Amino acid sequence: MPVVLDTTDVPSDDRAEYWHEAVSRTFIPLDVALLDRAPAPATITSHRVGDVQLSLVEAGPQRVERSAGLIARGGEDHLTLALQHRGTARLEQDGHRVVLRPGTFAVSDAGRPFAKELPEAFAFTALHWPRTAVGVSDEDLKVLTTTVFDSADGTARLVAAYLECLSRSAGSMEPQLACWLATTALDLLAVLAHERRGLSLAEAPEAALAVLARVKDHILRNLGDPGLSPERIAAAHHVSVRYLHKLFRFEGVTLARWIQRQRLDMCRRDLARRTAGRATVAAVASRWGFVSASHFSRAFRAVYGLSPREWQAYAGTGAGAGTAPGARASGYGIAV
Repeated sequence: MPVVLDTTDVPSDDRAEYWHEAVSRTFIPLDVALLDRAPAPATITSHRVGDVQLSLVEAGPQRVERSAGLIARGGEDHLTLALQHRGTARLEQDGHRVVLRPGTFAVSDAGRPFAKELPEAFAFTALHWPRTAVGVSDEDLKVLTTTVFDSADGTARLVAAYLECLSRSAGSMEPQLACWLATTALDLLAVLAHERRGLSLAEAPEAALAVLARVKDHILRNLGDPGLSPERIAAAHHVSVRYLHKLFRFEGVTLARWIQRQRLDMCRRDLARRTAGRATVAAVASRWGFVSASHFSRAFRAVYGLSPREWQAYAGTGAGAGTAPGARASGYGIAV
């Protein structure tokens, strides 16, 4: 179900304070100053899709700032992509200043101070995710942040179109399918970063993306098969094993690592389900392709900082991940 924050019924004099809290609660701690004396109604409609949050933001003129003090209050491990639909925005971070117009998008890094001014009524779609959920290096992230990407051009067009489609459909999708598609959206961002840095495959980007999308869809549909191997995946798509591995090197992550990431994420979600007669840890591990329960437990602890049983117990009580002993932030996220 979408989460909708709407200031329509909030008295005009109280809207500034309400909106400030709503924006910070939806994304990260921010200072928000409305620029109209009598602020018009504003809305945020959000969907949580795995580790990704999709939000449509519609409001009037305002200025948003992220200071060092606010960074210390949390959220520093996240990034936000804003795809502008209406109005303009001026984003400043690390000494770079960019202007966003309808049809363009840019990424801001919550780990460093930034400011964003929206001088007129606006609408944008925001993709908000933990930085390590994308298999890219720090150099790739620097390429993504405070760079204007035009949705009329190449891979940026694919990213924007995919994001808009996912945003429109997220509320009506099966949760598992939505998670898979959100993962693909982040993968497209990794491709965009690599492309901008000049790291390309011999084939045209569109062709590489098409093969990569088919491969990932095949993997996600067969995660529970313990016999899923590079050889079988390559044969199913009529490519060589060498080319298959090359695709995932281009992404900044190995094929084996990507498959394990998806399996662990599905196991984490199944273990967190608060339903009667929950499956055992061994059953969940087997369901998602882990042959050895002990190997699964070691991999789970290495990523999340606690054992599958510990995670299942704390998730079952409704306790937040931050309260679980040993829990730590990771590229897979620990919150359900």
